[in-house]
Amino acid sequence: MVLSILLVLSLAGWFGFDYLHDRLSASDCDAVTALSVVAAPDVAPAVARVSEQGGDPCYRVEVVSRESAEAVETLAAVKPDVWIPESSLWLLRAQRGGAWNIPVTGPSIASSPVVLGLTETAARQFGWPARAPTWAQVFSGETALGFVDPAVDPTGLSALIGTGELTASAPDPAASYALMLRKLTRNTVQRPAELFDPARRLDGVVTPESALAEHGLVGVYADPAVPSLDYPYVVLPGSDQAKRDAAQQLLSRLLDQSSAGPFTEAGLRAPDGLPLGGTTAPAVRPVAPPADPDQLLNQWAAVNRSARMQVLLDVSGSMAQAVPEADANRMTLTIQAAELGIRLFKPTTKVGLWRFSTNLDGARDHQELLPVRPVGEQLTDGSLDQLRRVRAIPNGATGLYDSVLAAYTSARENWEPGRINLVVVLTDGKNEDPSGITQEELLARLAELQDPKRPLQVIGIGIGPDIDPVELRTISQATGGDAYTTPDPTKIVDVFYAAMGRLLET
Repeated sequence: MVLSILLVLSLAGWFGFDYLHDRLSASDCDAVTALSVVAAPDVAPAVARVSEQGGDPCYRVEVVSRESAEAVETLAAVKPDVWIPESSLWLLRAQRGGAWNIPVTGPSIASSPVVLGLTETAARQFGWPARAPTWAQVFSGETALGFVDPAVDPTGLSALIGTGELTASAPDPAASYALMLRKLTRNTVQRPAELFDPARRLDGVVTPESALAEHGLVGVYADPAVPSLDYPYVVLPGSDQAKRDAAQQLLSRLLDQSSAGPFTEAGLRAPDGLPLGGTTAPAVRPVAPPADPDQLLNQWAAVNRSARMQVLLDVSGSMAQAVPEADANRMTLTIQAAELGIRLFKPTTKVGLWRFSTNLDGARDHQELLPVRPVGEQLTDGSLDQLRRVRAIPNGATGLYDSVLAAYTSARENWEPGRINLVVVLTDGKNEDPSGITQEELLARLAELQDPKRPLQVIGIGIGPDIDPVELRTISQATGGDAYTTPDPTKIVDVFYAAMGRLLET
């Protein structure tokens, strides 16, 4: 019996080996190459289906669906072999975020026009279905339009371009443009899915054409056309030759007309903008996104007043000094002002907090306390409790220069278009770190880091009799910012509101 079992196992092993050998020999490969692909959610299912249809046995494709904004944040650390975002704009964003240091491009595998998607009720107000509404009609009325923040989504940027076209012939184009953008801010969201929340009671949304059928919306097409989503297929730097060969084979299959079925079912168009599957949708010539959208996004930031703030909080020993008239110390008053200030901002504003003194983290004078995240998240996850627990460091000195440079460098590296980017310094003293950089060295480095197209200001807020207003103002003004100071610590709330009010006034 035992011999019979061993014989069966031996034969099974032999035939299994023989089958595997024949399989690999027939396909001329000694190993199977795994190709990792990260794709935008609206194109990922189509890419996965095409990859499963009669592929080369020498490679295996693993498709992961991921929002492009999320993918950008992880590319610098973990790169897939292939990335397919919605728009080529994400390639520029990723490069500026440090994902790679060379220009990266890729061929388009599909496209989707950016349209206004109206509810049938709203569309009928403009004469639909007898006649098609226009962007000018919809934008000039009181239609409640949902809009994804253009700082985080390329469809929003297309809408910015479209509104610019609509107001170009107005008597005062700049004022008309700002007024139209201000109207859009009423229903600005951070994620496309939020647009379709029934509780929002919207008349329409700015959306890719591919979302119209899913949500039963009437498409209104821009004239002149605005940039489409172009779904670039990008083989990322660092992939070895075997994976690059596999990526090329997958690309060929994605561009093959016989593979168009999955893209048609996803509501996508061919790369040249022509509808797939014989639909009656109007032809839309693809328009390339702008090579550098930062100017547009800076205009949006000026209207939307959404910011990215890196806050430096002085925790040197003097911050524990009592303020008898307030029955508190300087640290308590400063934290109370910071907390009130945080509540001034829109939930979309991002805030992060570093504390600074001297030698807080080894030889470093600063230490991260709260990572940069939207205010809405900071207010709901207990972050303010962590802020309230901050205490002054006994015998700690004020390592101002090193900390400002570190925070400014970090903010520059993580600069975000579509936001007012700031470094806010809360302090009660002047620089006291003899082993750190000098003021001249700090100013020189700040000058090197300036970029007029990507403004980044330092806002200084100083309290107490020990501050040096000239020092704080010199540092701030070197970046285009300013300083707000008072010798009376009880006035910090007034000073904080004065500083933030200038930035947030609408």
